[in-house]
Amino acid sequence: MRVFLPTALMTPPTPPCAEVAETASGAARQCPGGASAQLTAPPPLFHLALKLAGQPCLVVGGGPIGARKAATLIECGAVVTVVSPKTCAQIYDLPVSVERRRYRTGEAAGYRLVVTATGIAEVDREVYLDAEGAGVLVNAADDPASCSFLMPSMLRRGDVSIAVSTAGVSPWLAGWVRRRISEVVGAEVADLAAIVGETRSAIRSAGVSSEGLDWGDLVEGALWPLVRGGHPELARSAAKRWLEAILLAADQGAHRSPE
Repeated sequence: MRVFLPTALMTPPTPPCAEVAETASGAARQCPGGASAQLTAPPPLFHLALKLAGQPCLVVGGGPIGARKAATLIECGAVVTVVSPKTCAQIYDLPVSVERRRYRTGEAAGYRLVVTATGIAEVDREVYLDAEGAGVLVNAADDPASCSFLMPSMLRRGDVSIAVSTAGVSPWLAGWVRRRISEVVGAEVADLAAIVGETRSAIRSAGVSSEGLDWGDLVEGALWPLVRGGHPELARSAAKRWLEAILLAADQGAHRSPE
């Protein structure tokens, strides 16, 4: 289960203006001299949930930012290589391969995904251009213009992931929104997702389609109140009874003679 909160990709440079009135389709800008210009809103981000387990990923830059980026990739199962002439202590606390050297032109092509966080504009831009030319996803820390993807602020509750992006406008703000969401989406959602997932897998294993079933009745009417009340095992029992009723109905339907 993936929930995303997309925003615009990035905001183009705006000349000094006295007033900006935003609309649904763009913004009417009043500039010095009285002239108005219509701005077209950039398209929203297209959010994806990538499967990186076992995939080779490159982090260029061995400072604290590079370490944080590497840790995020490792959490998702990626096989991470860090390339940097210098590395901070945090890097060596991570299960990564470390190569103490400068980035080599073109090497981004050998990876599934690349993150560059050297803080040196020329190097980060070279990595971006190499990756783009090779069709490899690339993120440049603190430089949205040199990114083919942005790394959102993540809230994880078991199999439930909520990604918050501000399109590179403010990583701090993305973290603030994530923290606000965490006040509403608690740890019990992980139990809910596990029970729903087990139930859906059992339905599919029985050769019955899980589409069209009244999941809302199950979750809102039975599972969520029990899980939220701290009774996941009672919720699992309720799901089992619901499952048995679904499979019985499916079996009876399969054996019903056509009219």
